[in-house]
Amino acid sequence: MSYEPQGALAEAVDSLEKTAIALLLGLMTLVTFVNVVLRYLFNSSLIWGLEVTLILFAWLVLFGISYCVKVTAHLGVDALLNVLPNKPRFILTVIAGLCCLVYAFLLMKGAWDYWAPYASLDRTSGRWFPMGFEETRDQAWYVTDQVPMVPFLRWLEPLINMGEEYEKLPRVVGYTMLPVGIALFSFRLVQAFIAVLRGQRESFIVSHEAEDDVHEAQEKLRDQEI
Repeated sequence: MSYEPQGALAEAVDSLEKTAIALLLGLMTLVTFVNVVLRYLFNSSLIWGLEVTLILFAWLVLFGISYCVKVTAHLGVDALLNVLPNKPRFILTVIAGLCCLVYAFLLMKGAWDYWAPYASLDRTSGRWFPMGFEETRDQAWYVTDQVPMVPFLRWLEPLINMGEEYEKLPRVVGYTMLPVGIALFSFRLVQAFIAVLRGQRESFIVSHEAEDDVHEAQEKLRDQEI
């Protein structure tokens, strides 16, 4: 059963994910293509090309994780669910959804705690659940290996680096996608969970609609042959 989330926020997030995924794919292709041309025609290369591509790919994966929840594209094992009656199947799906939400919460804590020092912020205290914030060693001065500093991001220097200039792009820029991506993932899981409770969605994993379409197409071909 397909389900399309409604509302201004849902539409804004959907537009953000689609635009970001298309843009990231385009940039990765462009950087890689330019590097290949430079290498084989001019015996040169963009020294920062590989690192930028890796950063863009990491961003693409995190955007893709949340978008795949929306379009029900994540893989899963539903052999047990398929043999159960509707009510037990619904109960198990709700339990699975609650487990996913807890998992997303733990991921959010981990993403924040990893990213925060690079943004000159404090990590959360507590091993599993945030109990507050604890003083954290500042790592805002960490930079990428090869990526040059982008002029329009110089405003980060007085904000998180005590006014010191960055010679290369700070790592906080690339790592910012961690909390952002997990926040989008959590938002999509909440959407899907509410849809399951309302009966607008059957599961959180990939549906079998594609298989049904294939069988239908095969039957049509057989009919035509007959």
